[in-house]
Amino acid sequence: MRIGVFAGCFAVLYGLVYYGLIPRGLGDSNVLWVLLLSIVVSAPLSFVLLRRQRDAMSQQIVEKVGSAKARLEANRSQEDGV
Repeated sequence: MRIGVFAGCFAVLYGLVYYGLIPRGLGDSNVLWVLLLSIVVSAPLSFVLLRRQRDAMSQQIVEKVGSAKARLEANRSQEDGV
């Protein structure tokens, strides 16, 4: 999804540079300029737009880590009992 946000920003910014609404880069660095500008613009956008997905993923990770810790503790208690 983050790559999609980046690609969308790149396309929009490239169009804006093409039509002269945003200044072009120096010499032949136009694509590099748009690439760097797209990175800068897409980072905060993806932070805001992908918040729900990030929260859901972190919840899944927390659950998996919790179950792994529980299994590890169960194995330790079995070893201590023997």
